[in-house]
Amino acid sequence: MSSGGQRPVLVGVDPEHPSRMVLVWAADEAKRRHLPLHVLQAFKPLTRNGAWPRTWPDLQQRARLLRTAGEEALDEATRFIRERHPGLPVSATLADGDPVDVLHRQAEGSALLVLGSRHLSAARELFTAGSVALPLIAHASCPVVVVRDPEHITQQPAYLVVGVDGSPASQSAVDYAFEAAALRGAQLRALFAWQPSHLPAAEEYRVEQESRRVLAETAAGRRESHPDVTLTHEVVRGHPVAVLSEASAHALALVVGTRGLGGFTGMLLGSVGQGVLHHARCPVITVPGPVGLGGETRRASG
Repeated sequence: MSSGGQRPVLVGVDPEHPSRMVLVWAADEAKRRHLPLHVLQAFKPLTRNGAWPRTWPDLQQRARLLRTAGEEALDEATRFIRERHPGLPVSATLADGDPVDVLHRQAEGSALLVLGSRHLSAARELFTAGSVALPLIAHASCPVVVVRDPEHITQQPAYLVVGVDGSPASQSAVDYAFEAAALRGAQLRALFAWQPSHLPAAEEYRVEQESRRVLAETAAGRRESHPDVTLTHEVVRGHPVAVLSEASAHALALVVGTRGLGGFTGMLLGSVGQGVLHHARCPVITVPGPVGLGGETRRASG
């Protein structure tokens, strides 16, 4: 799957609802990173059950039709990518198996996993049997991108948003966000969301100051590695889902860690994370741990 020993950008294609927007995002990111692109489509083998319609072809014929359609979809995807980025190394695989299992295995050798997400209700989008985003975000060893809306490239100056709470995963998200902003020549907004809970004024002030300290310390040192990236950091009162969703309205991407503390408790595994995936209005990049630009995993501290 890799080219020249490089970890590729892996993009999962939905066989029922292929999205060119997802292919565009993945191909552009591979081009920016000087990495190969691998397109993957997986579907579960068909099984007969008591409810199988008598008017349908037999299983073998149905499986052949699905495979042919899948091969045609992959051929079309690779042609589209090569037309958009001539010279970009592109490969494709049509795999049998549960999409979550197949993508999870392939992600272990990838720099980045890119997925699409349809505009459905929160319950249907995230909890149907066909959903792959949440389990992959929870367990993938590389960053996972969910592309449901495009990057807002018309906003000037262009910027990315990163959610901060001081946790190790949050620190990794900040590292990744700086790298992504530098690649795009964009600015970076670091946000710490917190919700006052009827605290005395003095205690509320202390919590807010502590939030500012955590935010400043998380950003400290990273600006030296990326001096061309303009950073702003803000402590914002409000529910994390609302804060991040509002900030995403004009952003190139929203970057978050898979697990958090404080204002981002349970990020992308609990209700806050599900809300972000459903309500964010730009691509959402989730970072599981300390990772480098080319996908190399670094030892986490703490």
